[in-house]
Amino acid sequence: MPRFYTSAVHAGRQDFRELCVHAPPLDLSTTYPVDDLATGTASFDALVAGEAEAGNPIYARLHNPTVARTERAIAELEGTDACVAFGSGMAALTAVLMERRQHGGHVLVVRPLYGTSDHLLASGLCGLEAEFVEAGDIGARLRADTTLVVIETPANPTLALVDIAAVVAAAGDVPVLVDSTFATPVLQNPASLGATYVLHSATKFLGGHGDVIAGVVCCDDDHARPLRTVRAATGALLHPLAAYLLHRGLPTLALRVERAQANAGEVARRLERHPAVAAVHYPGLGNVRNAHLVGSQMRGAGALIAFEMKEGKAAAAAVMRGVRIITPAVSLGSVDSLIQHPAGLTHRVVDAAAQDANGITPGLLRLSVGIEHVEDLWEDLAQALDAAADTGGVTELRARA
Repeated sequence: MPRFYTSAVHAGRQDFRELCVHAPPLDLSTTYPVDDLATGTASFDALVAGEAEAGNPIYARLHNPTVARTERAIAELEGTDACVAFGSGMAALTAVLMERRQHGGHVLVVRPLYGTSDHLLASGLCGLEAEFVEAGDIGARLRADTTLVVIETPANPTLALVDIAAVVAAAGDVPVLVDSTFATPVLQNPASLGATYVLHSATKFLGGHGDVIAGVVCCDDDHARPLRTVRAATGALLHPLAAYLLHRGLPTLALRVERAQANAGEVARRLERHPAVAAVHYPGLGNVRNAHLVGSQMRGAGALIAFEMKEGKAAAAAVMRGVRIITPAVSLGSVDSLIQHPAGLTHRVVDAAAQDANGITPGLLRLSVGIEHVEDLWEDLAQALDAAADTGGVTELRARA
């Protein structure tokens, strides 16, 4: 088996010599000619039943060759039999929830996790009862109708870690879904620890350039087939152009993650020393829940940092206003650094009590560190922090709020 750097470059490209191409083909067809009705009918039945491929793609909602190629590449990097790609990370999660609804009505969820994932689960829109529990209580809260356990590690936005193997053991026969977006396959492979589903918002690190919206679920073939059936029925297939861009970004994934992670470690250490900062949450500092899992479950601490401003929300807003190189925007995992305010943006849809209980404070900022030069990043962040610490500026912002 090739090492990760090699797999990232060559995954999904094994037939290039046969095709006599050097770049991934892009198939934008919406429909495919059916010369033989018997073959077409058999292909239709196979794809609707969730098979990965058939003699004829029939229609792009059922199958697209460019998407399938990207899926094969990501499955190889994640170490799973299959990968099923969707139009967004939320579409991917929704498909899993819809499929699991056929097997039971109860889901156990460990907070914190991405705000919209939290909202979807809490809302009951997929017909499931979500019970939010601590990871250590999963075994005791299982019911006969428990159909799924959902965790995110590292957690969004606090970077707390969850012991995947321990959760899998506690869940027993109940499938476990791990949102591994923050870690990427570079740093963590949940399936190797027993997770049934590995979810990525591929919009983030896998795409890596801020120009793709996508979601993927990596799993074994038996669990992939019903997900493809849901995808075909709901029209949630990833667009082939997005799949093409996603595949194009994979060869540099390890390089991007490792450079961003190195930058994040240095920025986190400097943030700890800044007088305007009350607390820094970064697995590499050993100050998040289960930080000991770095080096075992995770092969590195990642490129995300959460930090709290001493002056609260007003100071956090001032930092977002003050940065010049770092972009004040939601999302993460891009080549450029992004900073955002979880309580006011990504996690605004989460119940206020749940925000408080899970450390999503008014002064918390989440920084996705990119691949820029670390000194330029720090100079930009430091000047914004210094400005936010200015009493007059903070007072003025607070008065406007």
